[in-house]
Amino acid sequence: MTIHDADRKGHMTVMREIPEMLHRTFFRTLSLMAPRRQGVLLRGYFDWWHRRPDPWNLGTDDYERYKYLTTLKRTPARPYSRILDVGCSEGVFTRYLADAYPGAEVVGMDISARAIERARALHGARASFVQADILGHPPAHRFDLVFCAETLYYIGRGDRLRRASARLGALLRPGGLLVLTHPWPEAERLHGYFDEDSTLSRVDEHVDGTTHRPFAVALYQSAPHPAGNAATHPGAAATGDLHA
Repeated sequence: MTIHDADRKGHMTVMREIPEMLHRTFFRTLSLMAPRRQGVLLRGYFDWWHRRPDPWNLGTDDYERYKYLTTLKRTPARPYSRILDVGCSEGVFTRYLADAYPGAEVVGMDISARAIERARALHGARASFVQADILGHPPAHRFDLVFCAETLYYIGRGDRLRRASARLGALLRPGGLLVLTHPWPEAERLHGYFDEDSTLSRVDEHVDGTTHRPFAVALYQSAPHPAGNAATHPGAAATGDLHA
């Protein structure tokens, strides 16, 4: 590769990154508002995107399918009775969870009422869905396993990410697992707020750099850790009878 080719490649990379940089700046700006106002605007934003079905092609894109399967592979194979998918959109990954853990109660949560309505129509026979804002939703129920993927960068600044960490941690039963999946290297910053949370311990991280958009899957366990409930080595997601 010539110097000219390298410069051209670098320029193209920067140009591709500009829209994502503007995207993140927009949501950090939204997080300057009070949490309730931020939530209202985020609901409007995502309802607008969901004016048409599957706006990000989550149900058909090969990259998304690969990321779903990688996330499941990194999840320890053990029985789970209650599972939550935060930021579920129209429930594509929620359906993967229902198929992988048929003995569990699976719940999808999203801020968009339109997305939840569509998720219920598509996957309501296999999972339940709730429309809620993770920053304001009271943790009325606890879960053995919580997933949060491609969501944290919408939350904005550090104080809101710390609040998200506290909210997600509060949704876990003692010894429960939280699985975060976000683009790499951005995930290093996003997941860092969970590393600061004294109620959570990181037990695994996998960075996948084999795709055009690298991503990290990080696994956290809630404290305290009851005896015999420590995380097992990540392996294939269980697909048999998973009744607790």
